[in-house]
Amino acid sequence: MSRRRAWCLAAPHGGLGGARPMLGAMHDHRALVAELIGRWPEHRVAPGTERVEAVLDLMGRPQEAAPLIHLTGTNGKGSTAIMIDALLRAQGLRTGRFSSPHLVDPAERICLDGAPLSPERFDGTWAMVEPYVRLVDERLLGGVPLTFFEVLTVMAYTAFADAPVDVLVVEVGLGGTWDATNVAAAQVAVVMPIALDHTHLLGGTTAEIAAEKAGIIKPDCFAVLAGQEPQAAAVLLDRCAVVGAVPLREGVDFAVLDRRLAVGGQVLRLSTAGGPVGDLRLPLHGAAMAQNAGCAVAAVEAFGGLRGLDPSVIEEGLGAVVAPARTELVHAGPPIVVDTCHNPAAVAATLATLDEAFAFAPQIAVWAAMVDKDVDGALDLLEPACAHVVATQAASLRALPATLLGEKARARFGADRVSVVPEVADALDRAVTLADLAGPTAGVLVGGSVVLAGQARHLLAPDKPLA
Repeated sequence: MSRRRAWCLAAPHGGLGGARPMLGAMHDHRALVAELIGRWPEHRVAPGTERVEAVLDLMGRPQEAAPLIHLTGTNGKGSTAIMIDALLRAQGLRTGRFSSPHLVDPAERICLDGAPLSPERFDGTWAMVEPYVRLVDERLLGGVPLTFFEVLTVMAYTAFADAPVDVLVVEVGLGGTWDATNVAAAQVAVVMPIALDHTHLLGGTTAEIAAEKAGIIKPDCFAVLAGQEPQAAAVLLDRCAVVGAVPLREGVDFAVLDRRLAVGGQVLRLSTAGGPVGDLRLPLHGAAMAQNAGCAVAAVEAFGGLRGLDPSVIEEGLGAVVAPARTELVHAGPPIVVDTCHNPAAVAATLATLDEAFAFAPQIAVWAAMVDKDVDGALDLLEPACAHVVATQAASLRALPATLLGEKARARFGADRVSVVPEVADALDRAVTLADLAGPTAGVLVGGSVVLAGQARHLLAPDKPLA
């Protein structure tokens, strides 16, 4: 049996990537997911919060049922939100976390106490909000009904209020000021590193993008600011001054003091509000994840009024972190690492992490991309690092066709270092064959798209937890 055939049979038939739907509740869930995805898609942004505000107003403003930690930034906000969630739960708090996009099922985006909603609870939440969504849809505020992302935002705030939870951890979908999640005042606003991405919507410079993302920094809140380019930092600090927010800056108010490699991750020493804390195991790889951990600790300390966390809480919280598809080893023999890197800044961080933690030689890349991403910039970074790239196509209407990605790759790698394999399972099979032929030290990186990461992870490691 070929590897590809084994992978296909391993995928659960009931999952969204499976071969056939299950009956009963799962079938109904799949139908609901298809209905929701059929709404105005999240990549065709309809800016503004008025539709979400209108629905939530009808429902009694559930977004205000618990205090909010709000996150934005170009890269790192998802993994930082996961770490914040884990640190809060280590203190005995009940959490509601909303993030995007998802790897396999939209229910992953809405987590209670660190676990995604079950299909049944997801469907039940939709039943609660549907009448109000329909009412607002009829008004066509801004010229469109609620978008897919807006509906999920409403569902998340509703599920968290219904639970109820002690604290909300919410990641913006895009930008900040007019993002659908920005309908409540955060006690803590976290701004992760800002780079050029979504420039057609957010602006062509880091300063312009920072101005949009700074919209989550509200009066009198704490603003946890990851290390930024000078232009972005100036915009964020100016926003803090204007609204009276208290800035907490990486490298000044908190920092990673030291880190060292460890089996399955790394061990950190952090500068925190309570002083230096060491011997903290983080089961994630790379300098970027260490910095994200520093931001997460700072955010939770700010949430507690800048009181230093008990070191045992930090140790427990960070040690329990699960972050799927963040430089995640999902297959051995040859090693295959899956990552969600989808812009040049993220690709650079992932390649540095691979070099530090895995050191594949040679390295084979299975790559896909969305049409609105900086594909050329990503390929420029891949070329010196990868011996061969297998261009494939993720299951998305926004996906760049594999043939076009292959053309771009050949212009940089040369024809003999590029394969074009549109089907993801076949592309993985091709990469494994190339790695087997290259020798025992070869490995595979799957990246370029969150959708591809989800597909590959579902095929290669269907039983690995998503939280």
